[in-house]
Amino acid sequence: MKRKWASKVTFLSLSLIMSTSLLAACSKGSESTAEKHVLRLGVLYGGADNESYVRQQYTDTYEMMHKNIDFEIVSAIDYNDSRFDTPGPDGVTKQPDPFEKMKEMLTGDNPVDVVILDYSMLRRLIQDNMLQQLDPLIQKSKFDLTDYVPTVIDGIKSADDSGNIYALTPTFSASALYYNKKMFADAGVDIPKDGMTWDDVINTAKLVASGEGTDRKYGLSINRWAGDGFSDVQTFSAPLQLKMWDDKGEKMLVNNEQWESAWNTVADLYKQKISPSQEDMGAWQQKVAAGGDTGYNPVGGDMFMNGKVAMTIAEYGYVNELSNTMNNASKIKNFTPFDWDVVTMPTQTSKPGIGGNIYFSQLMGINSKAQNPDDAWDFVQFTNSEEWAELKSRSTYELVARKEFLKPRNGMNYNINAFTTLKPIPPQSTDTEKLAREKPGIWEAQSAGYELFQKVIKGDLSAKEALQEWETKGNAVLEKLKTNPNGGVGEGGGPIVKPLDGAASVEAVPVG
Repeated sequence: MKRKWASKVTFLSLSLIMSTSLLAACSKGSESTAEKHVLRLGVLYGGADNESYVRQQYTDTYEMMHKNIDFEIVSAIDYNDSRFDTPGPDGVTKQPDPFEKMKEMLTGDNPVDVVILDYSMLRRLIQDNMLQQLDPLIQKSKFDLTDYVPTVIDGIKSADDSGNIYALTPTFSASALYYNKKMFADAGVDIPKDGMTWDDVINTAKLVASGEGTDRKYGLSINRWAGDGFSDVQTFSAPLQLKMWDDKGEKMLVNNEQWESAWNTVADLYKQKISPSQEDMGAWQQKVAAGGDTGYNPVGGDMFMNGKVAMTIAEYGYVNELSNTMNNASKIKNFTPFDWDVVTMPTQTSKPGIGGNIYFSQLMGINSKAQNPDDAWDFVQFTNSEEWAELKSRSTYELVARKEFLKPRNGMNYNINAFTTLKPIPPQSTDTEKLAREKPGIWEAQSAGYELFQKVIKGDLSAKEALQEWETKGNAVLEKLKTNPNGGVGEGGGPIVKPLDGAASVEAVPVG
């Protein structure tokens, strides 16, 4: 993500300078003649080498317009501290507790005024009274939020049990269901629409899928990179917030009807060849190569891009990739461009209106112990203003939180509301990140599940049998972790995939 942002820094800086006059009206403090003082901005991760990026992204324009303000950038965790640490006798480098480091930055002798925080921490910071409630400030300043995207405000409010606002964000990202219009037209099937459930989408995928062997056209890939069924289960079941183990990490919770239903649903997609497996993709690529087409294909690993999959789930940034690919189709050997569009993520019938994969990367809150609370609020208003949203709307990687500036980019025409309609999955109250730090080896209890899911796809085990075995193997791992939290060689050996439990974060997706 940092690399994507970095590529836009030069353009953004120029845009900010050129737009100073436009933004001058959005902050009451722009004409202040008060004595010059420091406003401290805290971030979770950083260091001297990326301070310039933070300034360009957040503070340069405000500081230029407010001559009485000097920003000091503070990092709760310096990248270099862990980069040069020596591993312990067990080969593990001890990692600092992100929440405790954040807490130190907020409550120390010289606390920060404003904090850019990760959504997964928002609930705990609110519960520990470390953030100032913004509702009274919003009302007093008559700061207009009526134009905010509902899913953004709903997501922020859901972090507080009373539904109050403790942070604001100028941008967010979300996923949606992309579909190939041509494949639906060729199959004579109605195109997808907003508000479809998983049952609707799967039934539609069955109608669109056709062909045999390497000529097969598939109906649905739950992720862009085909074949990771275990990860697909996490995406499919995210609104249900299924847990692998209990809050203490002492007992597996996978042997139940909800897990069995999720495993059966996703496994059937592979069994019935509705979704392509890694083997399917490999066989297709081998056929292409055998036919003498050895030319470079920059999107060769993307089945949706190559017209082999009718629907796929991807983040908002995929819009940019699709646009670039279609515009350069003539440069790609044997590539045929196609028309596409997006609709809302599929929802679970038992959780209507709730989607997954919504991310807040620029949440800003005011420290309850801020030394300059008035300036802190003025800065938060500035970065969440309509004028700032207009600048941010130029991005093709994130969406702005104000509906007025949510428009398709670069002359494209797609259903941008697909990214903004559903409510985000509420964050869990369980401190899963803390559990992962206290028991780093807990991922080994997950590894067996990956291997067992492959057996379900192959028909070697039923979902019920596989989950029972996963429960047994996982409990054995959890028992060992009581005496050796770092674990050893895990069961199975499959890749570690953090399941989505609804935390709207780009940096941390808790498990549990």
